[in-house]
Amino acid sequence: MRFLRRSESSDPATATVDDSAVTDADGAEGGPARSHTTPGKGRATPKRRDAEGKRRGPAPPPPRTQREASKLAKANRPSKEDRRAASLERRRRMDAGDDRVLLPRDRGKVRAHIRDVVDSRPHVIGLFLPLAALVLVAALIQNPVLQQYVTLFTFLMLLVMVVEGTLLGYQVLKKAREKFPDEEIKGLGTGWYAFSRATQPRRMRVPKPRVARGADV
Repeated sequence: MRFLRRSESSDPATATVDDSAVTDADGAEGGPARSHTTPGKGRATPKRRDAEGKRRGPAPPPPRTQREASKLAKANRPSKEDRRAASLERRRRMDAGDDRVLLPRDRGKVRAHIRDVVDSRPHVIGLFLPLAALVLVAALIQNPVLQQYVTLFTFLMLLVMVVEGTLLGYQVLKKAREKFPDEEIKGLGTGWYAFSRATQPRRMRVPKPRVARGADV
Protein backbone atom coordinates (compact mmCIF):
# COMPACT_ATOMS: atom_id res chain seq x y z
CA MET A 1 0.00 0.00 0.00
CA ARG A 2 2.85 2.34 0.73
CA PHE A 3 4.28 1.64 -2.72
CA LEU A 4 1.01 2.52 -4.35
CA ARG A 5 0.69 5.79 -2.48
CA ARG A 6 4.20 6.75 -3.48
CA SER A 7 3.39 6.17 -7.16
CA GLU A 8 0.22 8.22 -7.05
CA SER A 9 1.88 11.13 -5.32
CA SER A 10 5.11 11.15 -7.35
CA ASP A 11 3.78 10.85 -10.96
CA PRO A 12 1.18 13.55 -11.57
CA ALA A 13 3.33 15.28 -14.21
CA THR A 14 3.86 12.01 -16.01
CA ALA A 15 0.18 11.35 -16.05
CA THR A 16 -0.44 14.82 -17.43
CA VAL A 17 2.13 14.37 -20.15
CA ASP A 18 0.71 10.98 -21.08
CA ASP A 19 -2.80 12.39 -21.27
CA SER A 20 -1.68 15.25 -23.55
CA ALA A 21 0.22 12.85 -25.78
CA VAL A 22 -2.84 10.65 -26.10
CA THR A 23 -4.96 13.70 -26.85
CA ASP A 24 -2.57 14.88 -29.55
CA ALA A 25 -2.39 11.42 -31.12
CA ASP A 26 -6.12 10.75 -31.07
CA GLY A 27 -7.28 14.31 -31.80
CA ALA A 28 -9.22 16.76 -29.75
CA GLU A 29 -12.54 15.65 -28.20
CA GLY A 30 -12.27 12.17 -29.66
CA GLY A 31 -11.96 13.44 -33.29
CA PRO A 32 -10.47 11.36 -36.08
CA ALA A 33 -6.73 10.74 -36.08
CA ARG A 34 -4.55 12.64 -38.51
CA SER A 35 -2.51 10.48 -40.91
CA HIS A 36 0.53 11.54 -42.95
CA THR A 37 0.51 8.51 -45.34
CA THR A 38 -0.87 8.48 -48.93
CA PRO A 39 -3.72 6.05 -49.38
CA GLY A 40 -2.99 3.21 -51.79
CA LYS A 41 -4.79 2.42 -55.03
CA GLY A 42 -6.06 -0.86 -53.66
CA ARG A 43 -4.23 -2.91 -56.34
CA ALA A 44 -0.69 -3.63 -57.46
CA THR A 45 0.80 -1.68 -60.39
CA PRO A 46 1.11 -4.07 -63.36
CA LYS A 47 4.43 -4.53 -65.08
CA ARG A 48 4.96 -2.95 -68.47
CA ARG A 49 5.48 -6.32 -70.12
CA ASP A 50 2.19 -7.65 -68.73
CA ALA A 51 0.32 -4.48 -69.72
CA GLU A 52 1.64 -4.59 -73.29
CA GLY A 53 0.86 -8.29 -73.51
CA LYS A 54 -2.74 -7.67 -72.49
CA ARG A 55 -3.01 -4.78 -74.92
CA ARG A 56 -1.57 -6.68 -77.86
CA GLY A 57 -3.34 -9.92 -77.19
CA PRO A 58 -2.01 -13.45 -77.50
CA ALA A 59 0.18 -14.42 -80.45
CA PRO A 60 -1.65 -16.28 -83.21
CA PRO A 61 -0.84 -19.96 -83.55
CA PRO A 62 1.66 -20.88 -86.28
CA PRO A 63 0.28 -22.34 -89.51
CA ARG A 64 0.02 -26.11 -89.50
CA THR A 65 -0.32 -26.72 -93.23
CA GLN A 66 1.04 -25.26 -96.43
CA ARG A 67 -2.38 -23.89 -97.26
CA GLU A 68 -2.62 -22.01 -93.97
CA ALA A 69 0.90 -20.64 -94.48
CA SER A 70 -0.07 -19.41 -97.95
CA LYS A 71 -3.20 -17.72 -96.62
CA LEU A 72 -1.22 -16.03 -93.84
CA ALA A 73 1.44 -14.80 -96.27
CA LYS A 74 -1.25 -13.48 -98.63
CA ALA A 75 -2.99 -11.66 -95.77
CA ASN A 76 0.26 -10.00 -94.67
CA ARG A 77 1.32 -9.11 -98.22
CA PRO A 78 1.17 -5.40 -99.09
CA SER A 79 -1.53 -4.35 -101.51
CA LYS A 80 -0.86 -3.80 -105.21
CA GLU A 81 -1.06 -0.03 -104.78
CA ASP A 82 1.48 -0.08 -101.96
CA ARG A 83 3.87 -2.22 -104.00
CA ARG A 84 3.51 0.06 -107.01
CA ALA A 85 4.12 3.15 -104.87
CA ALA A 86 7.19 1.55 -103.27
CA SER A 87 8.54 0.58 -106.69
CA LEU A 88 8.07 4.09 -108.05
CA GLU A 89 9.76 5.59 -105.01
CA ARG A 90 12.68 3.19 -105.33
CA ARG A 91 13.00 4.01 -109.04
CA ARG A 92 12.97 7.73 -108.31
CA ARG A 93 15.71 7.37 -105.72
CA MET A 94 17.80 5.24 -108.08
CA ASP A 95 17.47 7.86 -110.83
CA ALA A 96 18.60 10.51 -108.33
CA GLY A 97 21.70 8.46 -107.40
CA ASP A 98 20.79 7.55 -103.81
CA ASP A 99 23.47 5.11 -102.62
CA ARG A 100 21.01 3.40 -100.26
CA VAL A 101 19.03 1.91 -103.15
CA LEU A 102 21.65 1.69 -105.90
CA LEU A 103 23.18 -1.57 -107.02
CA PRO A 104 26.57 -2.35 -105.43
CA ARG A 105 28.40 -1.65 -108.72
CA ASP A 106 26.96 1.91 -108.82
CA ARG A 107 27.62 2.94 -105.21
CA GLY A 108 30.28 5.29 -103.99
CA LYS A 109 31.73 8.67 -104.87
CA VAL A 110 34.25 7.15 -107.28
CA ARG A 111 31.56 5.55 -109.42
CA ALA A 112 29.54 8.78 -109.31
CA HIS A 113 32.55 10.69 -110.66
CA ILE A 114 33.04 8.12 -113.42
CA ARG A 115 29.43 8.55 -114.47
CA ASP A 116 29.88 12.32 -114.57
CA VAL A 117 32.93 12.00 -116.83
CA VAL A 118 31.10 9.66 -119.19
CA ASP A 119 27.94 11.77 -119.25
CA SER A 120 29.80 15.00 -119.96
CA ARG A 121 30.56 14.08 -123.60
CA PRO A 122 28.95 12.23 -126.53
CA HIS A 123 30.30 8.83 -127.56
CA VAL A 124 30.20 6.72 -130.70
CA ILE A 125 29.79 3.76 -128.38
CA GLY A 126 26.29 5.06 -127.68
CA LEU A 127 25.29 3.78 -131.15
CA PHE A 128 25.85 0.17 -130.09
CA LEU A 129 22.16 -0.66 -129.60
CA PRO A 130 21.01 1.01 -132.86
CA LEU A 131 23.80 -0.85 -134.66
CA ALA A 132 22.59 -4.15 -133.25
CA ALA A 133 19.05 -3.34 -134.41
CA LEU A 134 20.40 -2.57 -137.91
CA VAL A 135 22.14 -5.95 -138.07
CA LEU A 136 18.91 -7.68 -137.04
CA VAL A 137 16.90 -5.89 -139.73
CA ALA A 138 19.48 -6.75 -142.40
CA ALA A 139 19.33 -10.40 -141.38
CA LEU A 140 15.53 -10.44 -141.79
CA ILE A 141 15.54 -8.77 -145.22
CA GLN A 142 17.57 -11.57 -146.82
CA ASN A 143 19.25 -9.27 -149.35
CA PRO A 144 22.83 -10.40 -150.01
CA VAL A 145 24.04 -6.99 -151.22
CA LEU A 146 22.49 -5.15 -148.28
CA GLN A 147 23.82 -7.71 -145.84
CA GLN A 148 27.31 -7.27 -147.28
CA TYR A 149 27.27 -3.51 -146.80
CA VAL A 150 25.74 -3.80 -143.35
CA THR A 151 28.38 -6.33 -142.34
CA LEU A 152 31.21 -4.08 -143.50
CA PHE A 153 29.69 -1.04 -141.79
CA THR A 154 29.15 -3.01 -138.59
CA PHE A 155 32.76 -4.21 -138.59
CA LEU A 156 34.10 -0.68 -138.98
CA MET A 157 31.80 0.67 -136.26
CA LEU A 158 32.81 -2.07 -133.85
CA LEU A 159 36.47 -1.28 -134.49
CA VAL A 160 35.85 2.40 -133.77
CA MET A 161 33.92 1.50 -130.61
CA VAL A 162 36.70 -0.71 -129.30
CA VAL A 163 39.29 2.03 -129.83
CA GLU A 164 37.07 4.70 -128.28
CA GLY A 165 36.16 2.47 -125.36
CA THR A 166 39.83 1.76 -124.63
CA LEU A 167 40.73 5.46 -124.71
CA LEU A 168 37.73 6.31 -122.58
CA GLY A 169 38.74 3.73 -119.98
CA TYR A 170 42.24 5.19 -119.70
CA GLN A 171 40.95 8.77 -119.43
CA VAL A 172 38.36 7.91 -116.79
CA LEU A 173 40.86 5.89 -114.77
CA LYS A 174 43.39 8.74 -114.84
CA LYS A 175 40.86 11.36 -113.75
CA ALA A 176 39.44 9.15 -111.01
CA ARG A 177 42.87 8.44 -109.53
CA GLU A 178 43.78 12.13 -109.63
CA LYS A 179 40.56 13.13 -107.87
CA PHE A 180 40.63 10.31 -105.31
CA PRO A 181 44.30 9.50 -104.61
CA ASP A 182 43.47 7.71 -101.35
CA GLU A 183 41.00 5.31 -102.96
CA GLU A 184 41.92 1.92 -104.41
CA ILE A 185 40.69 2.12 -108.02
CA LYS A 186 41.11 -0.93 -110.22
CA GLY A 187 41.86 -0.32 -113.88
CA LEU A 188 39.89 -3.14 -115.51
CA GLY A 189 36.74 -2.65 -113.42
CA THR A 190 36.79 1.12 -113.91
CA GLY A 191 37.30 0.88 -117.67
CA TRP A 192 34.53 -1.67 -118.11
CA TYR A 193 32.14 0.39 -115.98
CA ALA A 194 32.79 3.48 -118.10
CA PHE A 195 32.45 1.48 -121.33
CA SER A 196 29.13 -0.08 -120.30
CA ARG A 197 27.80 3.32 -119.21
CA ALA A 198 28.77 4.89 -122.53
CA THR A 199 27.04 2.15 -124.59
CA GLN A 200 23.67 3.04 -123.08
CA PRO A 201 21.56 5.83 -124.60
CA ARG A 202 21.69 8.92 -122.42
CA ARG A 203 17.99 8.89 -121.53
CA MET A 204 18.11 5.22 -120.51
CA ARG A 205 21.04 5.51 -118.08
CA VAL A 206 20.49 4.75 -114.40
CA PRO A 207 21.25 6.81 -112.35
CA LYS A 208 20.23 9.69 -114.56
CA PRO A 209 23.01 12.00 -115.78
CA ARG A 210 23.49 14.93 -113.45
CA VAL A 211 25.83 16.93 -115.68
CA ALA A 212 25.18 18.41 -119.09
CA ARG A 213 27.15 17.56 -122.19
CA GLY A 214 30.20 19.72 -122.52
CA ALA A 215 30.54 20.23 -118.76
CA ASP A 216 34.04 20.41 -117.33
CA VAL A 217 34.39 17.40 -115.02
